[in-house]
Amino acid sequence: MHHLPNLLTLLRFLLVPPVAWLILAEAYDSALLLFVLAGASDALDGFLARRFAWTSRLGALLDPLADKLLLVVSCLCLSWVGLIPGWLALVVLARDMLIVAGAVCYRWRVGSLTISPSRLGKLSTFLQTALVSVVLLQASLLPAFAALRLPLIVLVVLGSLASAVDYVREWTDKYRRHKDST
Repeated sequence: MHHLPNLLTLLRFLLVPPVAWLILAEAYDSALLLFVLAGASDALDGFLARRFAWTSRLGALLDPLADKLLLVVSCLCLSWVGLIPGWLALVVLARDMLIVAGAVCYRWRVGSLTISPSRLGKLSTFLQTALVSVVLLQASLLPAFAALRLPLIVLVVLGSLASAVDYVREWTDKYRRHKDST
């Protein structure tokens, strides 16, 4: 049972292609259903890992990657079909590329890396998830949700920029401390 969180993370990876295909096919209600299922699997795997101490280094690495892949692909597809601006999808993609590149550089320079999401990183992910959910809800079932789109776009941009700066600052500080101690 201790592998269940990792299996749920694997499920999220497997849900990315169907979510993308459904968005591109403009089957927004089905895309929303799978996107919500992916989000629920994320919440459940996190709960199980913490509650029963079923954590692993593999899970700590794969869980945020699954989240990033689902959100970036969803944003790119929503942009492709014209439901969000292309520049917004690029902001989301650039933030995640910066985070991954920063983690790789830090690991390369220091030799080890403990991955732990920051509060701003968690907030940014939450805002991106909310935006994708609201856009899919609005496109499939509830046109009234369109009023939330612009405020969420602004919040996603601000959250993405703030979390990117926060991660760069955090890794720079860690690197300086490591360099000073050696």
